Amino acid sequence: MAWRGCVMKWAKTEFIRSNNTTSRSSRLNPHNQQRCTFRREAKRPDTKKGNVTQETKASPSEAGTPGPPPPPKVPRPTLLKPLMFTVGFTGCSFGAAAILQYETLKSRVTTAKAEEESEKLLQGSQDMVYWHDWWNKLSGFQRQLLLLVSMVDDFWSSLTEGQKTVTGIIAVNAVVLCCWRIPSMQRSMIKYFTSNPASKTRCLPMVLSCFSHYSIIHMVANMYVLWTFSSGIVSLLGKEQFLALYLSAGVISTMVSYMCKTATGRLHPSLGASGAVMAVLAAVCAKVPEAKLGIIFLPMITFTAGNALKVLVAIDTAGIILGWRLFDHAAHLGGALFGVWYVAYGHKLIWRKREPLVKLWHDMRSPGAGGSRPGGGPGVSGGGGGAGPQ
Repeated sequence: MAWRGCVMKWAKTEFIRSNNTTSRSSRLNPHNQQRCTFRREAKRPDTKKGNVTQETKASPSEAGTPGPPPPPKVPRPTLLKPLMFTVGFTGCSFGAAAILQYETLKSRVTTAKAEEESEKLLQGSQDMVYWHDWWNKLSGFQRQLLLLVSMVDDFWSSLTEGQKTVTGIIAVNAVVLCCWRIPSMQRSMIKYFTSNPASKTRCLPMVLSCFSHYSIIHMVANMYVLWTFSSGIVSLLGKEQFLALYLSAGVISTMVSYMCKTATGRLHPSLGASGAVMAVLAAVCAKVPEAKLGIIFLPMITFTAGNALKVLVAIDTAGIILGWRLFDHAAHLGGALFGVWYVAYGHKLIWRKREPLVKLWHDMRSPGAGGSRPGGGPGVSGGGGGAGPQ
């Protein structure tokens, strides 16, 4: 028993001594456990890494690390509705222009008769003494206001028929330009005053975007060209036919832009009156190709209207082929081609065949007139205010 007790005591002593040695060595080498742990953990990832590699090769989705998602496929927009809108709007524009010309001629006849009767009544009834006394009764502010109105009236009377017509278009463009500067209207302006084939609203912006400019320089350039060619185009077509051509050209040029953007996949918005302005410019240049044109900042350089039209068409064609994105070259080219087509063929196909519509409107307005035209004469086949292209 004493021997067994000595053996047990010796065993306990050796066990405690070994524990103390281990703890002391652990304290002396604090990285010991980390190295051991690192070795143990290093074997596990090796095994798992091989498994992960095999699993990744087998099925990447099961590995839990999917690759980058594929880019979303943008559906190609359908252009059936914009095409139907273009055809319908063009027809309505020329139909409304024909009715407007009828009403204008009718009002001119009525006004001329009323002026003749009023002149007969006023002859001898008023003299300069009456108007002198009336002027003396006015205050200073009223006189200044009348003088200002008289100056504005003289300036308006000095303008040609085309410049008077274009003044309204410039005013509308200026109002839309101011609306772009209102922050609360930005969302509505982008939705309705920019044309984009990928947008949900595609038909109405085809018209409104022709009066929309975000840059002042862009608007000034377009309106200057329109002002320059307004007298020539209105003298050729008349005020009503010019308005129909301008609005239709804006919609048709936007439709050509839609087709080009859809075909190339470059679905970006556009705005501006460049397509409609190009139609007016091309119509004048095609009708009077020998006319001399110049550059505003380089008056010493002159060229014919026909050559200018060829250069513009070539530049826009190159812009479409090469993918230039500074301007909407498809809209420019579409407007120019429509202007050339209209003065060459469209006037005969559309405007000269408006007689049934005008007769129908006349019968609706005055059922008992028996189909007679205002003034008792035959209808005018050209544009009001100028002879149409023959």
